[in-house]
Amino acid sequence: MSRVIHPTAVVSPDAELGDDILIGPYCLVEAGTSIGSGTILKAYVSVRGAVSIGANCRICEYTCLGGEPQDHGYRGEKSSVRIGNGNVIRENVTINRATGEGCETVVGDDCFIMDGVHLAHNVRLGSNVTIANKVGLSGFVTVGDNTVFGGMAGVHQFARIGSYCMIGGMYRVSKDVPPYTLASGEPLRLMRLNSVGLRRAGFSPETRRRIEAFYRELYDRSTLFTRSLRAALEKKDSFIPEIQRILEFYEGSKRGVTFWGRTASKRNRSEDE
Repeated sequence: MSRVIHPTAVVSPDAELGDDILIGPYCLVEAGTSIGSGTILKAYVSVRGAVSIGANCRICEYTCLGGEPQDHGYRGEKSSVRIGNGNVIRENVTINRATGEGCETVVGDDCFIMDGVHLAHNVRLGSNVTIANKVGLSGFVTVGDNTVFGGMAGVHQFARIGSYCMIGGMYRVSKDVPPYTLASGEPLRLMRLNSVGLRRAGFSPETRRRIEAFYRELYDRSTLFTRSLRAALEKKDSFIPEIQRILEFYEGSKRGVTFWGRTASKRNRSEDE
């Protein structure tokens, strides 16, 4: 098994390097770094120590991984970045270490992170997440699996975004976005189910209809939302697993949850009919 390290790259002898890796021109790999087999670092990539990169990742030019958190509360404590397998990280991406002793910033497996994206301290990104150009995720943001961000979106610190969501480009996310939804507008609103994403992921028409019906009932304008949510939580075990996950998401919300736009239910019905 071979390792190809360009002669202009600076690689610490204390870095752990897997087999069949390629480290391109003018890269910097500091001590404490771990790079899995089959991973490629293009030119000018900086890996600033305390960074674990999985196997078969492709990391493009001018990306910086493991820089100090941009956080007034950071006091030099030991923290890290953990990146899973099969990720594509394009040019000019920054992924910062966490704030807090022993804490980490996490990227799952098989994510596609495009040019100029910033993942701040303590972000936790699921697997199969796609993030388009110039998106910024603030500190402590959590993103579920299979979610997609349009370009130049911004996410407020501590916000949570569920699995299989679609966040429209150039919008700001200031509250939690529940699973399986498409959110856009200013202020941000849930516009409909992420029907295309659910269909591509293999969700059956019946499952999509039941999720849509649940949301429509939850946000019935003739009933207080808190009353509807309380009633749903009382019978949580009677719902399909997808709806149980929605209710668990609501239970864990601290910032509040993004609400539906006025025409959401009508749009959902027309898409799944």
